[in-house]
Amino acid sequence: RDDVKVMVRYPPDRRRSLHDLSDLRVHTRDGFEVPFSEVAATEEGRGYASIRRVDGRRSVNITADVDITQMEPNKLITSLEANDLPELAAEFPGLQHSFQGARQEQELTLNSMYRAFLVAMVMIYALLAIPFGSYIQPFIVMMAIPFGLIGAVLGHLIMGMELTVLSMFGVVALTGVVVNDSLVMVDFVNRNRPKHKEIIDAVRVSGVARFRAIMLTSLTTFAGLTPLVFFEKSVQAQFLIPMAVSIGFGVMFATLVTLVLVPSLYMILEDFRASWQWLYGAPATEPEKV
Repeated sequence: RDDVKVMVRYPPDRRRSLHDLSDLRVHTRDGFEVPFSEVAATEEGRGYASIRRVDGRRSVNITADVDITQMEPNKLITSLEANDLPELAAEFPGLQHSFQGARQEQELTLNSMYRAFLVAMVMIYALLAIPFGSYIQPFIVMMAIPFGLIGAVLGHLIMGMELTVLSMFGVVALTGVVVNDSLVMVDFVNRNRPKHKEIIDAVRVSGVARFRAIMLTSLTTFAGLTPLVFFEKSVQAQFLIPMAVSIGFGVMFATLVTLVLVPSLYMILEDFRASWQWLYGAPATEPEKV
């Protein structure tokens, strides 16, 4: 486990001046010794103070601070990967590069966030499937999630902001918020189905009855985030604004779509269910009891 550095070099009296380098003897394959000047050319210049190696390859660290008022860091890295780095690789064959520091931490965070997002999707599905007693209806509720993501992106475009890691944190939180309105709608339809002969009547009545509750829930959420998004100018708040934009605009966009999409998907699901039952000879509805 311990690393021991072994340095092979001439004694101090043989490495005091450049003249000692010219007297250096190099062993050839034939077993003879020839002067260093016979096998190599020397040129005086300024060398590196130290040479670092990673996995046996010489490495150089290049660091820089990006002025975010002039360019977004991710755009700069994309430009380097598309233009400058390929030119350097063509000019110096064998050149390899990798991004470290903040860029590496960002990639690690995003990879961890993707895994957390998948876990959240599974948990949301399980929590919806149990009370609904259905494997399909949870997908109707969760269809609001993609539209919440679209709303988050549109919110950043409206605000003139770039998507950052903090924005993605807001998107992960958004997945648990946008399903609320769809959940209320689907649950209300399920409870009203026995009261109506036709399913479309239950869907229509539920949409009208739950419209006010759904809109007020989303509007109050957006209104609560409005001071942070539009009026807060402190340095500390700049880290939270991307998250607030993702949640606020995502909730509003998903709500507008939910009011139309969820009832439509519910009716489509019932059409498929009726078609499946008709295909296998089973009645679409329970027979009337005599």
